[in-house]
Amino acid sequence: MIGLDLSPAGLAVGLLVSAVGLGLFLYGKRAARIPQLLTGMALMALPIFVSGALLTLAIGAGMVAAMWAAAHFSA
Repeated sequence: MIGLDLSPAGLAVGLLVSAVGLGLFLYGKRAARIPQLLTGMALMALPIFVSGALLTLAIGAGMVAAMWAAAHFSA
């Protein structure tokens, strides 16, 4: 395994981060928004590569903040 965290907290955080990623991916695909599409794909894959619930949350929050900044300040 690469970095999959199988603790209860790790599984819950992984599910939460992946669900947010799926929502962003579907929104980005439907609205043709590239930052949301790419961030959604990255968030769905993030729990596989990162071990630890807090680290997963921190990286996911940073990715969403970077996506927001890219979408907000590019227009």
